[in-house]
Amino acid sequence: MENIPIRHIQATQPQPAFPDSFSIRDIETLLAGKDMVQALHRHDFFLVIALNKGLGSHEIDFTSYAICDQSVFFLRPGQVHKLTLEAASTGYIMQFRGNFYHPHEKASDQLMRKAGNQNFYQFDACKFQNILSILKYIFEEYTDKQEKYQEVIQANLDILFIELIRHSSKSASGNTSLYMQQRLEKFLELIETHMASHKQVSHYARMMNLSTYQLNAITKTSLGKTSSQLIDDSLILEAKRYLLATSNQVNQIAYDLGYEDISYFSRFFKKHTGYSPETFRQNFR
Repeated sequence: MENIPIRHIQATQPQPAFPDSFSIRDIETLLAGKDMVQALHRHDFFLVIALNKGLGSHEIDFTSYAICDQSVFFLRPGQVHKLTLEAASTGYIMQFRGNFYHPHEKASDQLMRKAGNQNFYQFDACKFQNILSILKYIFEEYTDKQEKYQEVIQANLDILFIELIRHSSKSASGNTSLYMQQRLEKFLELIETHMASHKQVSHYARMMNLSTYQLNAITKTSLGKTSSQLIDDSLILEAKRYLLATSNQVNQIAYDLGYEDISYFSRFFKKHTGYSPETFRQNFR
């Protein structure tokens, strides 16, 4: 079986200060006057790309973005993306694992994951300077390695995530309470882990000590979708990832997603996308 290519921090940062855990690089230096072209792949870490000046294109889980000035991309582990970044781009690329950022503090973990719920942020010039100054400070700490520099980096990550959340909240609905947001994030995390083996809403409700009615109320209020729709969405997204990023046979993909009946899987995929798995692969690869 072929897996979607996975990139690791140690493979993208020479002589890292925190092996396997954190790195930040200046984009202009990294590009060295050449375009960056990355084929479809996924990471096992969080990725932040902050662009003071940017040209190119970025596709994240099959949503396409035109790269522009004063923008930030935030990718979570497991997301599939491909990137074209033109040589004139400037800013920072930062990579880190969840266990680098306050690994034992639940509130910090929720802050990071809330910031990561949105993949793309666009700022005006003034607000983006706040983001850029935070990353510049992190970059200097990472480079100079003075006393307690890891703690300084972690504190500035706090500030960065808060800035992103504030920006996101301006356009977000006020209907979602903190409790609902936390429950929703937990549900989505459980789906990501268990969707191949468990596809029933009742299973997730039990894991979260909720009734199916309560779980559906949370997802409908937060996202306007039923819990079952969110499970289906995750399965379809993972199927798309494997269809486009690997050469695995459809029956292998179906099996890996927990479907023993390939015909049922094909009908399920076509119902949600309008294409059979084979046609989707041919048309969008």
